[in-house]
Amino acid sequence: MRIEEIRLQNYKCYKKLKISRIPAMAVFVGANGTGKSTLFDVFGFLKHCLTYNVNKAVQSRGGFQELVSREHRGETIIIEIKFRLNITGVERLVTYYLEIAEIDKSIIVNREILRYKRGAHGSPYHFLDYKAGKGYAITNEEDFTKENEELTKEYRELEANDILAIKGLGQFQKFKAANAFRNLIENWHLSDFHINKARGTKDAVGYDEHLSVSGDNLQLVAHNLFLNHKDIFQKIIKKMQERVPGISSIEPETTVDGRLLLKFQDGSFKDPFIDKYVSDGTIKMFAYLVMLFDPHPHPLLCVEEPENQLYPHLLTELAEEFRLYSRHGDQVFVSTHSPDFLNAMELEEVFWLEKRDGFTEIKRASDDEQISAYMLDGDKMGYLWKQGFLGRVNPK
Repeated sequence: MRIEEIRLQNYKCYKKLKISRIPAMAVFVGANGTGKSTLFDVFGFLKHCLTYNVNKAVQSRGGFQELVSREHRGETIIIEIKFRLNITGVERLVTYYLEIAEIDKSIIVNREILRYKRGAHGSPYHFLDYKAGKGYAITNEEDFTKENEELTKEYRELEANDILAIKGLGQFQKFKAANAFRNLIENWHLSDFHINKARGTKDAVGYDEHLSVSGDNLQLVAHNLFLNHKDIFQKIIKKMQERVPGISSIEPETTVDGRLLLKFQDGSFKDPFIDKYVSDGTIKMFAYLVMLFDPHPHPLLCVEEPENQLYPHLLTELAEEFRLYSRHGDQVFVSTHSPDFLNAMELEEVFWLEKRDGFTEIKRASDDEQISAYMLDGDKMGYLWKQGFLGRVNPK
């Protein structure tokens, strides 16, 4: 799965936004308050809608009047995502359209569509189409390559009009597009790592399949890898040895009272250090590697400001780890304030955010002729940013 285009309308600071030709690795830079976190929150919002319902997702963000763009409170919120997805053995460009409205103080799914073309020509076909909880989905999508084949529409009414159709129908294999997209959303990962939550001993029993948003289950995930995926854990250790000077090994250990901690071995000393006494940067680098070497990788990673607590020279290496992850077929979005991290970016990977008349616009660095010329001559993106070439987001 690869997101190729995002379109937003009336979602907080994004009155009208369209980003096309999105690369596998995309980095977003902008001043505080321009909407980097809001952009990533779109994916969290969709995941929240799927996990619970649209009403809860909206209310957890302050209600519809806080989520909809200022001065557009009588209008609907639109989220549209175009992505590549393998369906019945063929890769297709699929569009997911979601429109949310507030009617008589109730939050409803005004329209929800999942569409893609059956053949090389013609308009995209609606394989799922719902309005206010009522609609249909196609059950014989395996026949979609036969352009003259009659497709079977199954009409269903959802339990409530604030439930996503991809949630209700996506659990059934016969609704292939809905099922595939539901699985993708469920496996998106937003990382907002907090070093204080990652330190210290943890209960040995808990969620250990994937690193959590804050990283507070780092010990559990590392322990799971150590026991059940030894080859992957050793790859992580090897990367740590290459990236962090002095680190020779890391080992999860169970304490006498049944809790877990991490021990870091510095080759210069006989006894290891428990994570409580290890540097923030070392812990954070280890956490990102645990996330990136997940045995069941996330199709989309959104990482906020990875530069915090990391020594500048590590940022280039971390950027390369993110890029390697994206080259395996997954996608990485990163927000940053670091010129050092930006210096590791390629021209087509960088976007900048700036506000105009109270709303955010997103610009692509590769669309700027001057920036493109400088990069072609060997300049680096971080230096160009510091010199004020990325719009009105000069870090000075």
